[in-house]
Amino acid sequence: MRKATAKLFFNTVGILAVALGVIGIFLPLVPTTPFLLLASACFMRGSERLHRWLLNNKMFGEYIRNIEENRGIPLRGKIYALVLMWVSMATSIYIVKYVALKVMLAFIGIGVSVWILRMKTLRTERSAR
Repeated sequence: MRKATAKLFFNTVGILAVALGVIGIFLPLVPTTPFLLLASACFMRGSERLHRWLLNNKMFGEYIRNIEENRGIPLRGKIYALVLMWVSMATSIYIVKYVALKVMLAFIGIGVSVWILRMKTLRTERSAR
């Protein structure tokens, strides 16, 4: 019974993580990648079928596979992520009234930027020529 409970837990968390990742596509302050990677890790432990579905998904399957296999993120994806993140961070920092929150947002932005920049840059066949 414990194995079935664990699978149910991982599948439930995975489904919630996919939902939050999809929401993150449309809401700039909700991160997409960490939620999709969490979903992938949960599905690996909970359901081979759901994990396969996620990895073969048209929208983000290749992206997740590239990260999981440590191949990297395309340069275009890095630029897109950084620009969108900093536009939303700058807007949030401008809107927030408390200095402590402004500083916290800035540090989060710097941390995520460093993480993205330190990841390998995936070279496509076009850019490799």
